[in-house]
Amino acid sequence: MSTNITETSIQPSTELFIKMVVCNWELQNSRLNGLLDKLTDEALAAETAPGRNSGIYLLGHLTAVSDGMFTFLGLGERLYPQLDQIFVKSPENSGLEKPSLAELKQYWAKVNDVLTERMNAMQPEDWFKPHSAIAADDFAKEPHRNRLNILINRTIHQGYHIGQLVYLLKK
Repeated sequence: MSTNITETSIQPSTELFIKMVVCNWELQNSRLNGLLDKLTDEALAAETAPGRNSGIYLLGHLTAVSDGMFTFLGLGERLYPQLDQIFVKSPENSGLEKPSLAELKQYWAKVNDVLTERMNAMQPEDWFKPHSAIAADDFAKEPHRNRLNILINRTIHQGYHIGQLVYLLKK
């Protein structure tokens, strides 16, 4: 693959690469927020496909997974660890009591606001440190299993679920 690079091109750097990854995470958040604004409460309560999760469950799941990034990235304590049992470890039909849709939307906004603030305070070298779920021995052998890789993985994960939520839009 050949690209036409001009003399005014930005030179590749660690900071540029990190910015690209963080901007893509922010873009997925923006896309999901826009989709949530378009979907009614009734639409979010519906299954994305017969026998599949509802939009409410997927919002809870995405909130719980994003909340887990505080721990993985070394950014402090989670805000809503109670969501894991409901939206990560259990299926939608588990019978567990779920927060209301309004609460989930508030949790989603808060998690992403605080994550963005804390990620913006990280130094470039912090992104290449091990995440909290990898042993030092394993990280020595696989340094790509770092904090930046967690953000890349979570961005892809979010895009996957946005693709499911799109099916809730009325045509």
